[in-house]
Amino acid sequence: MGLTIGVDIGGTKIAAGVVDEEGTILETHTVPTPSTPDAIVDAICSAVAGASTGRDVEAVGIGAAGYVDDKRATVIFAPNIDWRHEPLKDKVEQRVGLPVVVENDANAAAWGEYRFGAGQGHHDVICITLGTGLGGGIIIGNKLRRGRFGVAAEFGHVRIVPDGLLCGCGGQGCWEQYASGRALVRYARQRAAATPDQARVLLELGDGTVEGIEGKHVSTAARQGDPVAVDSFRELARWAGAGLADLASLFDPSAFIIGGGVSDEGELVLEPIRKSFRRRLIGAQWRPHAQVLVAQLGNKAGLVGAADLARQG
Repeated sequence: MGLTIGVDIGGTKIAAGVVDEEGTILETHTVPTPSTPDAIVDAICSAVAGASTGRDVEAVGIGAAGYVDDKRATVIFAPNIDWRHEPLKDKVEQRVGLPVVVENDANAAAWGEYRFGAGQGHHDVICITLGTGLGGGIIIGNKLRRGRFGVAAEFGHVRIVPDGLLCGCGGQGCWEQYASGRALVRYARQRAAATPDQARVLLELGDGTVEGIEGKHVSTAARQGDPVAVDSFRELARWAGAGLADLASLFDPSAFIIGGGVSDEGELVLEPIRKSFRRRLIGAQWRPHAQVLVAQLGNKAGLVGAADLARQG
């Protein structure tokens, strides 16, 4: 199969891109993300039409944030869109006249990294997205593993601390409460409140208040050596590495690929994650260690991955 389109549904925009067999994006078209479910379907179709103008496109892949069924057709539940058992594949196929594959957005991003990014050369890869929350994808034996019902790899909601912090999912102690962009900001605010003299750069960036501290401020302050900001990254890395050690016991991959906004800080966060991973890994002194790599495709991974999954059929 030749050219396909990948669709990334974001909070503010929906992007459709024509992608070739090498993972290169040849054309993109974006539209604003509407507020209602039906209007989002309209917007997806509009983006696909805009991107495909003048191109011989053969299929469409859509990355959707939420649970997607095992047939890759229906969005069972989406946390940020009022989709409940939404037959997205059928609705879009009827409008665009092309075969459509619907995939969880984190799975699509994982597949993109495996095929065209940091995962190239690996057969067994676990991808972790450290963004506002924590998501992931599983590739074992060169295949995307989605589980019997299509909703595997919801790593962010694995309970890592019994009776721990309350999560938005309703559970307690979920991994994303300790290793995510939200967690990073919480660590920074708590530490800045307790030791303001150690957080001068951080507080200045946050307009002088603890409440004004945002994720971008923690990153900027850490790069300038602010002790509280650096320590906040280390705390996030400690929990991230501990979770990777658990996943290594389950899946034994050759590589973990870390993506999402937190990963933009590179070695500032990657090396502490590696150290934590090695400390927590059972039998670490005798067994081979999975590589911990930074994602390469950035925010294009989901679009490229969705397009390639559509090509696979």
